[in-house]
Amino acid sequence: MNALTRFDVVAIGNAMVDVLANMDDDFLAQHNMPKGMMTLIDADLAEKIYGHIAQNGVECSGGSAANTAVGIAAMGGKPAFIGKVADDRLGEVFREDITKSGVHFTTPCLENERPTARCMVIVSPDAQRTMNTYLGACSKLSRKDIDEELIRQTKIVYMEGYLWDRPEAKDALAYAVELAHKHHRKVSLSLSDPFCVNRHRDSFLQLIKNGIDILFCNEDEIKALFGTDNAEDAFEKCKTLCETVVVTRGAKGAVAICGETRYEIPAEPINRVIDTTGAGDLFAAGYLTGLSQNRPVSECLQMGALAAAEIISHYGARPETPLCDLIAEKIKP
Repeated sequence: MNALTRFDVVAIGNAMVDVLANMDDDFLAQHNMPKGMMTLIDADLAEKIYGHIAQNGVECSGGSAANTAVGIAAMGGKPAFIGKVADDRLGEVFREDITKSGVHFTTPCLENERPTARCMVIVSPDAQRTMNTYLGACSKLSRKDIDEELIRQTKIVYMEGYLWDRPEAKDALAYAVELAHKHHRKVSLSLSDPFCVNRHRDSFLQLIKNGIDILFCNEDEIKALFGTDNAEDAFEKCKTLCETVVVTRGAKGAVAICGETRYEIPAEPINRVIDTTGAGDLFAAGYLTGLSQNRPVSECLQMGALAAAEIISHYGARPETPLCDLIAEKIKP
């Protein structure tokens, strides 16, 4: 890795504000919210729901790639983020929160158009999470938001697969890959979701083979990518897919496939799984932090597993334990 770069990782993804509020089941029924599900909603409904929960809610920056960037900062790394918020109150919440978390974020606001994206998470008394997501401003990320100087100053570019759903954002990611190659930077991609993979299988495969160095996915996503129900068949095909394919396997741990070489680690033991939100995002944070420090693949996997274990031991996608201390304690130089 180039030791002269300013940042370890620049993450590119959906800039969303997570609004978490504790409400009873009557609230869900009154607003026709399917309990335990994620529903995409429009701007009017987003404003209506937000108006009901804002006073009781806790707000923080969110989105998959943003979670990864915050995780890298929590490990003592130097992350940056590219994503689109509006020039409104929640846009200010996102910018202030992610910056305070130690992430460099300077993408210009979207003005006079759509409000900032938000995911309103209703937590029921039985700990069920019901999500209402409005994509808003984050869906307007485009090529002009990709800062070439920022990419030049960064060791690794990390991209969120969810962006592949929108033509403007898809073009932005393709441009980011082009710039990363121009400046000889590593490029990594998270597949994000098996449904997303099924929608874009052919173009994802083309992108990965031609432009990606490190691919992050879970078992369902890699099986969807290759159209197989057998994980081992998928792992075999990973050997020629790109430089490294990192597959998280839940309680079975994780695998990294680097050509003919395969690395495996077990999951980190924890007392109880409380909330799996952000587990994949934090795994990627751990792995990428290790990679930026030129650690061996086995240590990168272990750093990912430690970060994921911490995040699933409590609610929310923000670490409650200093991850840099956890890594130092568990992984001896």
